[in-house]
Amino acid sequence: MKGAAAVGATGVLVVDKPRGPTSHDVVAMVRRALRTREVGHAGTLDPMATGVLVLAIGEATKLVPYLTGATKTYVARLELGKETDTLDAMGQVTIERAVPDDVLGELAELAASPEPELPPRLAAAVAAERARTAQDPPAFSAIQRDGERAYARARRGEPTDLPPRQVRVHRLEITGSGSEPRPWLDLSLVADKGYYVRSLARDVAYALGTVGTLTALRRTASGTFGEAEAIPLPSPPEVLTARIIGLATAARRALPAACLSDAGVLAARFGRRVPAAEFVTATAEGEPAAWLDGAGALVAVGVADEGGSARVLRGFR
Repeated sequence: MKGAAAVGATGVLVVDKPRGPTSHDVVAMVRRALRTREVGHAGTLDPMATGVLVLAIGEATKLVPYLTGATKTYVARLELGKETDTLDAMGQVTIERAVPDDVLGELAELAASPEPELPPRLAAAVAAERARTAQDPPAFSAIQRDGERAYARARRGEPTDLPPRQVRVHRLEITGSGSEPRPWLDLSLVADKGYYVRSLARDVAYALGTVGTLTALRRTASGTFGEAEAIPLPSPPEVLTARIIGLATAARRALPAACLSDAGVLAARFGRRVPAAEFVTATAEGEPAAWLDGAGALVAVGVADEGGSARVLRGFR
């Protein structure tokens, strides 16, 4: 992608990641296109996955912790009867196991009816995953352990020893099923940061008395940023630049917003505490918020304390 650079570009860019490249590859592509090192992403997508990847550019990189913390929405396909080392279609098959006859019968029942109640075994597997609060991550993951990525150890055949992670599933539905070329289930879900859909595929399959692997995964939304606004890659630099969401707009979509008085703006610019009286609109106690000036520009992300005044967490130029 060649062309004129976006001088001083800052804001959020929502891209539609294709299958194949890593999230870091996408960041590198956009860095080259916009001729800036200040590009980060808000939530990794595996190489096999496609869909919404939120990129922060320039000053917006300071928003990454708040963008990353948003819920993620996915659609996925789980193939039953085989498991790979990576738990997705890009790995090597390590286990094959027959799918129980009663599960095959439930898949056929589900496929035959447009709006059925879930049969018992499928319903129990979904209910268990909805109730999950801790999840074992895949061995092939970017989690760091003793200064090294887990996938590096896994590639050498070494144990990764990853502890369970606290997770929350907001919604999980089975949206389709079939039997060719292998038994499969289509799923839609909304989950918090840190949830692995590859682990979901493994755990649902185990609950059904077999093994499974993820053969398709698409992120359709990351917080309030959705696939309808995602730009395909590669795209020319001028197209990318034109689609950047402004810093203040992106902050308001990621966080609650509060407006400061002129005196409040001055205090925030110097990193000082802001008295409650300097908020033109209120900010909730203990909750990070985007602080705006009278013209709607982003001044800081801050949080109100119990005493009524508020402190700056990140300031913006």
